[in-house]
Amino acid sequence: MNVAKILTVGLRPSAIDYSLFPGLDEATLTARVEQGLGAVRAAGFDALHCPVGVDPDEAEKTVRATVAGHSVELAMIGAGVRMPAEHTELFERLINVLVELAPGIRFCFNTSPESTIDALRRWS
Repeated sequence: MNVAKILTVGLRPSAIDYSLFPGLDEATLTARVEQGLGAVRAAGFDALHCPVGVDPDEAEKTVRATVAGHSVELAMIGAGVRMPAEHTELFERLINVLVELAPGIRFCFNTSPESTIDALRRWS
């Protein structure tokens, strides 16, 4: 069984409405996310990455499948999930499913892919 202490959850770059983020496109965000994940792992974090879509039912299934067989102690949920008002139900669902799957889990929040390490360090 693999063990992961950190779970990063964010919207799949293909699921984002880029009209909400002037100057950002899918290719740029994909590169930033990959660079951020590389930095997280290079900093020594044992991290699972869980990109989700905007549908709460689909996102819940994705999180359940990703977390299965792992011991997650800390979850970082990205700004793309938390910030847009239209994702409130998605954010609620993710919080509640993670509390169910990993009692005692702690949460942290970034403001961009580049601030993920700082968010993780606050709570790890």
